[in-house]
Amino acid sequence: MTIFNKDIVALAKENSFFRQEILTNQHSQIVLMSIEPGDEIGEETHDVDQVLVFVAGTGEAVLNGDRSTVEANSMVVVPAGTLHNFINTGSVALKLFTIYTPPEEAPGTLHRTKAEAVAAEGH
Repeated sequence: MTIFNKDIVALAKENSFFRQEILTNQHSQIVLMSIEPGDEIGEETHDVDQVLVFVAGTGEAVLNGDRSTVEANSMVVVPAGTLHNFINTGSVALKLFTIYTPPEEAPGTLHRTKAEAVAAEGH
């Protein structure tokens, strides 16, 4: 087993890709995201729990229709089955890392843009 011991905040701040998987284990996964100003992840649900930690920018979390502001140092927990979306309401990229339990994305996933992510997911 290799120990994953990285400055996750620095990795998330440096990431410029819409979605980049950086670690997948049997029971968890870490993904970096960068959402451009005015853009959003898009409404979705997962069969797994998701924890999002925001490290830069400002935005809005929408969970089952309830809205809340997110910014650096915000953490949002999305239970499995919850309809959710995250919207960048600021003027700079909304940067975050997210942890899925169990994994959601395929190992090695890299979507440079939201368009790539949408195409890969077949939406």
